[in-house]
Amino acid sequence: MSERIETNVLVVGGGPGGYVAAIRCGQLGLKTTLVEADRLGGTCLIRGCIPSKAMIHVAGKFEAMLQHVGAGKLGIRLDSAPLFDLGGAVDWKETVVDKLNGGVAALLKKAKVRVVQGQAVFTDAKNCSVQSSEGPVQISAEHVILATGSVVAGIPSIPYGEHVWSSTEALLQREVPQRLAVIGAGYIGMELGMAYARMGSQVVFVEALDRILTLFDRPLLKPVENWLKQRKIDVHLQTKALSVVESDTGRALEVEAASGERTLLACDKVLVAVGRRPATQGWGLEQMAVTMNGAFVKVDDQCRTSMRNVWAIGDLVGEPMLAHKASAQGEMVAEIIAGKRRSFNPVAIAAVCFTEPELVGVGLSPDEAKAKGIDIVVGQFPFAANGRSLAMQAGHDGGFVRVTARADNHLVLGIHAVGAHVSELSGEFALALEMGALLEDLSGTIHVHPTMTETLPEAALAALGHAIHG
Repeated sequence: MSERIETNVLVVGGGPGGYVAAIRCGQLGLKTTLVEADRLGGTCLIRGCIPSKAMIHVAGKFEAMLQHVGAGKLGIRLDSAPLFDLGGAVDWKETVVDKLNGGVAALLKKAKVRVVQGQAVFTDAKNCSVQSSEGPVQISAEHVILATGSVVAGIPSIPYGEHVWSSTEALLQREVPQRLAVIGAGYIGMELGMAYARMGSQVVFVEALDRILTLFDRPLLKPVENWLKQRKIDVHLQTKALSVVESDTGRALEVEAASGERTLLACDKVLVAVGRRPATQGWGLEQMAVTMNGAFVKVDDQCRTSMRNVWAIGDLVGEPMLAHKASAQGEMVAEIIAGKRRSFNPVAIAAVCFTEPELVGVGLSPDEAKAKGIDIVVGQFPFAANGRSLAMQAGHDGGFVRVTARADNHLVLGIHAVGAHVSELSGEFALALEMGALLEDLSGTIHVHPTMTETLPEAALAALGHAIHG
């Protein structure tokens, strides 16, 4: 006999959007049930953002240690090269994932959220069934928050398997392949491909578009491109991946250039990183009668769908497909359900790419502002002139902070940066835009010395025409 649950709010998906929505609903006194088919934390925590950054960190530590072998560096010398154990690194990464997964479970319990483990399948907009480990469960809800997230996209002619990985498999390997071909030079492909290169793989990138990392403008990409060139990592642009070819001489990825010329790129493994798509299949979305916006669920500025009291958040509703966007939407929806007045209208959402060096973007680039017909001023300041950066060996990679503002009233429209550790500046950049900062606000805020944050007021001063240290 199946268990029946009647709840104020049903949240489907325990990722950064769903679990935040559920916790906030619980805090607001709403009887809340969360259904998750996998582990709590979703793609971001279990097989995406967190584990990938952990592995990027490990790869960076290993590469840094190699620089101290022989003659040494910074007064530190190693007599022999360190050994790298990818299996050991994966085991450590899993301890980080397990700790955060347990933390999410504890927070949900504290908020009195009922968690049901299993796949929700909807029969209509407010009712679903779940085949849990403890038996079938029927759930009826007054409000439903859809937070099913996204799944990896693929290439039909190059199916996933033992030698063809998605990002999920790339984070579970216990041996470093000698040669790795990465299909896709967006943020997922570049982050993981660079990490494997630092671990010792011979990496090659294949990208169908005419440049890497299209989310960022060309000036920001130069330090990243220089890193690739210095390590002789080939990037085949405007090139289509066709198939994996097996022969007596080994494995290769067959690619086709824009000219029509076909080439075989020798490889041991292939990482397919061509993006993600919303997870809309297998849980009865078609039974809910919600309006779609292409592949995504259509929502308004409060994340309401076309069906009354059915809400959708995160990757399911479109770009940007970022964990922090999903969390913000989840918190907002919970508060609206509880009777608060909210809407989702951020000035800008910061995006970070954990490449080498890192990239940060929030708001409009100079080209985007000009395309909107806005007269602008731009200020830029290099990390090479920042004491803290130099003291951490972070000022040698060509990185900089750039501020874009209106010429008439100095309203800051965008802040971008490239360089080591710049991801940690993203919050300050986003806050400046959200608070409607002017160049004078940035330049007039006293920043701690010595820190990398000092580059922001210097960039603002450069836009005003009088940088102190530039």
